[in-house]
Amino acid sequence: MRRVLLAATAMFSLVGIGQSALAAEAPYIDDRSSAEAVVRSLYSAIGRHEFARAWGYYGDTKPAKDFNAFVKGYDNTDTVEIKTGAVSNEGAAGSIYYSVPVAIQATDKKGEAKVFAGCYTLRQVNAQIQEPPFQPIFIDKGALKPSTEDFESAVPASCGDGPPPPKKDEALEQARKAFLATYGEQCDKENPEGKPAGEPDAYSIHYKDKDAGADEPERETRLFRFFCSMAAYNESAVYYIYDDVAGVRQLQFASPELDIRYENNNSEGKVEGIHIIGFQTDDQLVNSEYDDKTRTITSMNKWRGVGDASSTGTYLFRNGNFSLVQYDVDASYDGEINPETVLDYNTPP
Repeated sequence: MRRVLLAATAMFSLVGIGQSALAAEAPYIDDRSSAEAVVRSLYSAIGRHEFARAWGYYGDTKPAKDFNAFVKGYDNTDTVEIKTGAVSNEGAAGSIYYSVPVAIQATDKKGEAKVFAGCYTLRQVNAQIQEPPFQPIFIDKGALKPSTEDFESAVPASCGDGPPPPKKDEALEQARKAFLATYGEQCDKENPEGKPAGEPDAYSIHYKDKDAGADEPERETRLFRFFCSMAAYNESAVYYIYDDVAGVRQLQFASPELDIRYENNNSEGKVEGIHIIGFQTDDQLVNSEYDDKTRTITSMNKWRGVGDASSTGTYLFRNGNFSLVQYDVDASYDGEINPETVLDYNTPP
């Protein structure tokens, strides 16, 4: 998605050439549920060249002397990328003011890119004291200045005199960066619920090493599950873990290589035997989930949509890592779910 900033002191412009194609690529977002959502909605409106909608996200203080000047300010810019930082807020006299740190990389039609950074201030008036017409969260002002920082690091840590932003989750940031670097172009951009693929499910696992003394503190491992892609009946995910010794690393999952024999070599017929002839590692799991109570990740790969043929792996967390402890295979395409356990380190002798 291409996003465009609108700011009182930074004048960028969208392309005149290929405007219709650019507008067609920008999704329609009109969300006033949070300060950051309003800013994203603004970028959506500009990206789609819906300038009246963009103008409407501002309050009484507008970003230009009139609407025509506002539209004309977007004549020379080709593309704009945007990053936002942690949003801070403070209350004042029946309103909440939000500060949204922003960094912009604007590329002109000659291909020259420049980085700008600054802040948006947004205001939310207490809904209980308003009278019609209702005023949702709106942009009060915005100011950007040229930045000498790289685009990746140009987002301000905080804005003005506002309260400091929440402390960043460094483990999450590292895991997200690693995932996007490796899978950003391979995986779907959103999960089935519309959540960005780079926003994982996160879990915290507290444990003691097997040789730890009774007085030694627990250790913590963070687990991050990133949605990757969805097909007709299988969904894939990528996992990362973090600890204070090894940092962030991607999980690789062991799985058996199978030799499956069918009667008369007919895969639709009776299964004569399933043998493990080796092992491989997978960087993604299919139809997987993490159970915090049992500290296991399970994965079920359906071989066809009805699910009567499949393979299921169980991975147990112990001593800071996940190990394959059970593998079940249903190799018969018989319309029934009747898996056979081919590997079992999960059942006590």
